[in-house]
Amino acid sequence: MDWNFSIGWFLLGTAILAAGAAIVVFYRQISDNFLTSGISGYDKVKLWGIITCVIGLLVMTNLHTVILSAFVNIVFKR
Repeated sequence: MDWNFSIGWFLLGTAILAAGAAIVVFYRQISDNFLTSGISGYDKVKLWGIITCVIGLLVMTNLHTVILSAFVNIVFKR
């Protein structure tokens, strides 16, 4: 599959990246309000925020379709 740029995926990736960045910035408040407080809770929230940022970057550059199609081709061996 060829890579191509799409404005729609770029905007969706930007929104996902902004949500992940907000999670990383406000990790203490999120952890205190939704999880048990403590070091492990803080680290889990920051980890999920960073994972969300990476997914946002992949969607923003439209590389998620290339990665998913390669994974499907490996699993199902077309």
